[in-house]
Amino acid sequence: MGRILVLTNSSGGLYDFRNEFMQAMLAEHEVYVSMPDDVKEKELAVEGCRIIKTSINRRGINPLEDLKLYRAYGRLMRELKPDLVVTYTIKPNIYGGFAAARRKIPYIATITGLGGAFDRTGILLKVIVTMYRTGLKRAACVFFQNEENRGIFQRLGITAKKTRMVMGSGVSLERHRYEPYPDSGETHFLFVGRVMKERGILEYIEAAKELHSDNVFFDIMGYCDEDYQDMLDELEKEGILRQIGFHTEVHPYLAAASAIVVASFHEGMSNALIEGAATGRPVIASNISGCLEAFEDGRTGFGFTPGHAEELIGAMRKFLDLSADERAEMGRRGREKMEREFDRRLVTGAYMEEVRRLLGQK
Repeated sequence: MGRILVLTNSSGGLYDFRNEFMQAMLAEHEVYVSMPDDVKEKELAVEGCRIIKTSINRRGINPLEDLKLYRAYGRLMRELKPDLVVTYTIKPNIYGGFAAARRKIPYIATITGLGGAFDRTGILLKVIVTMYRTGLKRAACVFFQNEENRGIFQRLGITAKKTRMVMGSGVSLERHRYEPYPDSGETHFLFVGRVMKERGILEYIEAAKELHSDNVFFDIMGYCDEDYQDMLDELEKEGILRQIGFHTEVHPYLAAASAIVVASFHEGMSNALIEGAATGRPVIASNISGCLEAFEDGRTGFGFTPGHAEELIGAMRKFLDLSADERAEMGRRGREKMEREFDRRLVTGAYMEEVRRLLGQK
């Protein structure tokens, strides 16, 4: 039995999207989890994970805070002496990679998406690229969730000993079971994700202003990550949209929706899309890597160019023109695609191959 240290910036993300991998590791090894919050602490602890709280400023760029994070990871590795480190998202990948490489501990990293970091220019972009190069160059394996992200890293000289491709985090076909299509006669578009500019919230609001009616509704599920709360509150008072808020159990809301909307500018692989499709719901999605792999335009949903509200509105109009039977069939085709290509057991198997390889198991 080996000792594995998992570094993450969200207990909710770890539990919701990677719990099958956690359970597979727990069946064979001792697993410690470093995370900043307690959203899913109880669930992970009950399964057998040993929880360690480590504060992370997920979005801030503060050298002193990041130095503290690097030192915290270093102390953990010195005290626990893990046989393997597994990291997710940018700061755990970079600072966990620094700390693991310094102590010659093998580590596996996952690029869950590039976000806005690679939209930057000048010295800041150079700093980010340099940090990624240093953080990942000794990684035993780096998992990517779409080929575009892997290509960008290769062009920028960000390399590792080995890379592998998986279909995002995959989707639990049992947890997100197929649900009969709603037959209320109403249309409910559901925006799923953090409320922020690069997630396409402004374009979604424009669509809501244009298309909402007595039987066409616009819902938002996710917490406000930027300064849009006052705007959302006012629009809700006007009856233009409805705020559902952040929920750790999203399946009932996906099942109640007519279509799932993901308007992001960047994605590693959109969990909202694959969970919505697994539930049997059509999708309205950005034509970008991380979304394109998850839907078939005209068959399981409709695509549009992110940042272009008029294209999003056009895609929604196409959807509104469909009959209830056509929408339901679109959802069934989406479910079939998830069963063929996105079963989370396939993703878990790929990760466990690397864990066993690195820990000397057959």
